[in-house]
Amino acid sequence: MWAALRDDFSDLSDAGQFARVAGRLLLATILGGVLGYEREHRHKRAGLRTHMLVSVGAALFVLAPAQAKMSAEAVSRVLQGLVVGIGFLGAGTILHLHDRQDIKGLTTAANIWLTAAIGVCVGLGLGATAVLSTALALVILALLWRWEKSAARLTQGESGANPPRVTG
Repeated sequence: MWAALRDDFSDLSDAGQFARVAGRLLLATILGGVLGYEREHRHKRAGLRTHMLVSVGAALFVLAPAQAKMSAEAVSRVLQGLVVGIGFLGAGTILHLHDRQDIKGLTTAANIWLTAAIGVCVGLGLGATAVLSTALALVILALLWRWEKSAARLTQGESGANPPRVTG
């Protein structure tokens, strides 16, 4: 019995391997949390916990095949499934309100998709790329949000009409 249990927990056989996996999962958690906090701060549907879970899950989907010594082709198939699955998760955040001609959740859905990609980068050991992508996403979400709001006010003031709105 102990031998079977030991075999089930042999995937992190030394301290270096444990530190590498733990570090990647922690980085994925932090980066997903940064993006999730921004969404939470704006009172969007998918917030801190959702983004953290998506990022860690995506990292784990990459780490697990690597730990199991799967082929590159097998990892590619895992990534393809992950992209499709995240697409369905993101689609669940999009709401089309016919009575007000609003579409809500597109930015949140795109952010979930990006958070998964960041998790994949972390899982593959591309931490710098993941950090840079997170910073760029924050610029897009935080700074461009203000520009988008002022542009919408200008458009409404010039035309006098209320065009369909797309919001995050």
